[in-house]
Amino acid sequence: MKRKTWILLLLIIGLLVILTSSCKKDDNKSNQLPTAIGQNYQGGIIAYFFKSGDPGYVAGEIHGLIAAPSDQSSIAKWGCYGYLISGTSTALGTGKSNTTAIVNGCATAQAACICNNLVLNGYDDWYLPSIGELNILYCNKTTIGGFAYDYYWSSSELHYLYAYRQYFGDGRKDCYFKGLPGNVRAVRSF
Repeated sequence: MKRKTWILLLLIIGLLVILTSSCKKDDNKSNQLPTAIGQNYQGGIIAYFFKSGDPGYVAGEIHGLIAAPSDQSSIAKWGCYGYLISGTSTALGTGKSNTTAIVNGCATAQAACICNNLVLNGYDDWYLPSIGELNILYCNKTTIGGFAYDYYWSSSELHYLYAYRQYFGDGRKDCYFKGLPGNVRAVRSF
């Protein structure tokens, strides 16, 4: 009888070990669903959650923008000065297609290439934000963190000499000569 009791006791202990180990909470918070702007998630920092009406919004799902945790450059030129990259947009949701158009259309696309070629924290789908997306970063700059009080390039082009940028000191947007340096902060969508 004692032998059966010991076997039963060992089986119970084994089951408890299996049950408690399978119920352990995942300590890797990057795999959990994001809940707040500023949260670390999928290689960067949550910068924005898409809302109804935004491109990329899906009812009942969580999607948005992730900012790289730090700048990729403080001296990158937009590049491509003297060349017109047709089809860039200023709107939210267009940074990825803008970046692709810039990289495919111009060999001197510094700011866009920096983002397009970035592999950071296991993710390789980074891009240069459109001016609409860059403005979202500016609006949440304190929560995201790490921004300089300086100008940041967007992937939105005005014409063959100028592209849009935004000053992260006071939020003003303007167009600037593509051949002069600026800051770059990559984003990705989730």
